[in-house]
Amino acid sequence: MRKALWFVWTCLLLAGCTNTAQAPAAAAATKEASAQPAPRPARTVATQLGGQRGSGAPYELVGTEVWEVPDPVSGRTYQVFVALPAGYADHPERRYPVLYATDADYAFPVARQIARRLNGEGPAIEDFILVGLSYALGDEPMPSRRRDYTPTTEAGDVVAAGATHGGSSTYIAYLRDQVLPFVAQRYRTDEARRLFLGHSYGGLLGTQILLSTPELFSGYILGSPSYWFGEHAMRAEEARFASSHRDLPAQVYVYVGEYEQRRYGKRYDMVTDAQQMVQTLRGRHYPSLRLQLDVLADEDHLSVAPRGLTHGLKFLLGVPRQ
Repeated sequence: MRKALWFVWTCLLLAGCTNTAQAPAAAAATKEASAQPAPRPARTVATQLGGQRGSGAPYELVGTEVWEVPDPVSGRTYQVFVALPAGYADHPERRYPVLYATDADYAFPVARQIARRLNGEGPAIEDFILVGLSYALGDEPMPSRRRDYTPTTEAGDVVAAGATHGGSSTYIAYLRDQVLPFVAQRYRTDEARRLFLGHSYGGLLGTQILLSTPELFSGYILGSPSYWFGEHAMRAEEARFASSHRDLPAQVYVYVGEYEQRRYGKRYDMVTDAQQMVQTLRGRHYPSLRLQLDVLADEDHLSVAPRGLTHGLKFLLGVPRQ
């Protein structure tokens, strides 16, 4: 199982409601609203604790839900995975932080299990709702993430010919206008504590959100961000943000593996890139920015992800040990 997970992750990274509608004010608005595709449950679901279906059926994550949330702008439909914390149904008065995880086919099950194990010997992190952001239906993972997680069509010289990039602005608008409202309406979320998790291209996407629409999330786990992309396009994005802002209210945890640099034979020095971005942000002296960078020893671009996620959860959601 472990080898299979790492194989999938390697393939991905090496290349690079409510049902109650609001009544419209006019007939025209009613027609427009009815034309919008609505989120719907997918063919899922392991909801019964204690076992699997057996008889050779696929393994399912018990206690999870899958929804299909369409994007009326792009015409694409994406799956959204949801895992609620233990005790969610027993505390109807309580609202929870929400962690939105990109590359959900890998990150969702890993994040769910790490969170459970962190609290296995007493609370180490706060309970939270986990939302996995999967790929567009009908797309292979790599083309979907290349398009949706990157800020410019100018990708550089390491990208396969014919690959599509530069759709992150459209995808960010989809998250803002479709996914976040859907989750907020259906679940008891603490909207002041929306958190973002992204690795590689996902970390690049998270940085663009931080510097273009920082109000979307209050906390970020940015793993091995692909700051090399687009001739270091995030440097210009950071400078634009700094020219018009005097504060950046966010908690940001950045991690990168020790071996992600040229002296270990890598094409790009992702360690130096991460260090430079963090140094630049610190140099702005934003009073509300809490920022940490860890270069994790004996880890590469792929192996670092679970360890970095563990540190990131403690950074954003940690509670004092009793």
